[in-house]
Amino acid sequence: MKILIIEDDKEIAECIQLAFRVGWPFAQIITTNSGQKGLKHVEEDSPDAILLDLGLPDIDGIDVLKQIRSFSNIPIVIMTVRTAESNIVRGLEAGADEYICKPFGQMELLARLKATLRRNGPVQGNSTVMYGPLNFSYSYRTVQYNGQEIYLTTTEGLILKKLAENAGNIVSYETLSETIWGESYTGAVDSLRVYVLRLRRKLEVDPSHPTLIISHANLGYSIQK
Repeated sequence: MKILIIEDDKEIAECIQLAFRVGWPFAQIITTNSGQKGLKHVEEDSPDAILLDLGLPDIDGIDVLKQIRSFSNIPIVIMTVRTAESNIVRGLEAGADEYICKPFGQMELLARLKATLRRNGPVQGNSTVMYGPLNFSYSYRTVQYNGQEIYLTTTEGLILKKLAENAGNIVSYETLSETIWGESYTGAVDSLRVYVLRLRRKLEVDPSHPTLIISHANLGYSIQK
């Protein structure tokens, strides 16, 4: 398992590396302190996951995230001191799979990263799974819809799969939250709204008037059969 840490604060980077040595000793760690170097490592070293700080000295972390998402669906966990809801939403909309606000516990960071990787799941060959008009890759990281291949983040894939499995029925916010994060938590509904908005932008002809993913106020979402 290869983990890329993009963090300009040397002390924080060293603490994270120590956490890996204690709690995940077999992980191979690559560290860099700038966005440009981070992008180069993504292309050259093919890490399995990224821990990304937003306050980088050369490029804003959100821009780094967007650039990575332009060519890769690698799991990305944001590490940030920007705790305002608007910043968190911005990070999720840009393609982050998870976020954790500084200061954070070292073991909590590892737990969130491992949970993100579990959600990602293994890729097994070229198998596909079909639910109505949606044809998923085995890993649920890509889907064929209306003749187009659409790339999904790990979390987007899990949400779409859960809705597709229950096509025609409402899937509650709580069920979706437990599917993604293992539990329901304060703020989960707002996070789900962000992910569903991203899915609509990728799948719907007119995201403001969705015909595939339908909202049910105070209940959850459904996919039409």
